[in-house]
Amino acid sequence: MLSSKKSRGKGVEKPLSPEELQSKINETRKLIAPYANKIPALCSDASVIRYLKARNWNAKRAGKMLKQSLKWRLEFKPENIRWEDISVEAETGKIYRANYFDKQGRAVLVMRPGYQNTNSLEGQIKYLVYCIENAILNSKENQEQMLWLINFERWNSSSISVKVTRETAHVLQDHYPERLGLAILYNPPKLFESFWTMVKPFIEPKTFKKVRFVYSDNPQSQKIMEELFDMDKLETTFGGRNPVGFNYESYRDRMKADDLKKSQCVNSDHQPPVNADDMMQTETSDATDESASPSSDEEETSSNKEDVGEEDALNGTELSLH
Repeated sequence: MLSSKKSRGKGVEKPLSPEELQSKINETRKLIAPYANKIPALCSDASVIRYLKARNWNAKRAGKMLKQSLKWRLEFKPENIRWEDISVEAETGKIYRANYFDKQGRAVLVMRPGYQNTNSLEGQIKYLVYCIENAILNSKENQEQMLWLINFERWNSSSISVKVTRETAHVLQDHYPERLGLAILYNPPKLFESFWTMVKPFIEPKTFKKVRFVYSDNPQSQKIMEELFDMDKLETTFGGRNPVGFNYESYRDRMKADDLKKSQCVNSDHQPPVNADDMMQTETSDATDESASPSSDEEETSSNKEDVGEEDALNGTELSLH
């Protein structure tokens, strides 16, 4: 596996040797050792690498991030969410997993914020998590990432709140790091520009770089869709040739079938119980240890400076609104 880390102050990727990579994995896993057997999949090599990437290969920060995700999963229990829990949220097709993959084999989540049908933050986030988990469940072998395809049809300023957007960014970035491969914002209206300005501070530079704006009346940006998708499978609303849109009944049947598949996976993985309060105590102890480590603070400060530099560099023409 080829991995890389950023050279400090240079903004370039330096390849990690297999030995260095394994050392980083071992160091991170040691930090989460007391709970590593509670949710084994979250502590696998592939998962640890995703968290390391998200924290610029800093094992201490990656370990802290993993502990927070372990605690979140123990409390939120995303693996237990079933169709019956979110069926109302799914009625309008505001989010759904497409029945095709992109050319890289990534699962595709279609998002239509203009079709928002509820006001419950809890319900909306639960449905988002359900869809993310479903995309992961249906990922092709050796493909860990998904693609978000966001359609702005019927979108207006009341379609989605800043609060929901902030929580969406939090869930994706903190608990599903490196799962997003690309986010396509398709035909965002001019009105979206002010909303985008408000929510950009919630989006980490690593996520920000994965956003692309595409417009149906711009042949150059439309080429992005042709490069990413089989146009015979892509819906006409995204410039493709597939006239079949969202159908609630067929989507419901697909999700129920996937719920059965998910239940079999969960039931076959007998995980010992763990108390989330114990996780809190461990985090408090870790925080005390970190406060006594000046090198950790220096690394954090340096990383933040790099992030600021990255974000400044990203405010270029590529993500300019049409």
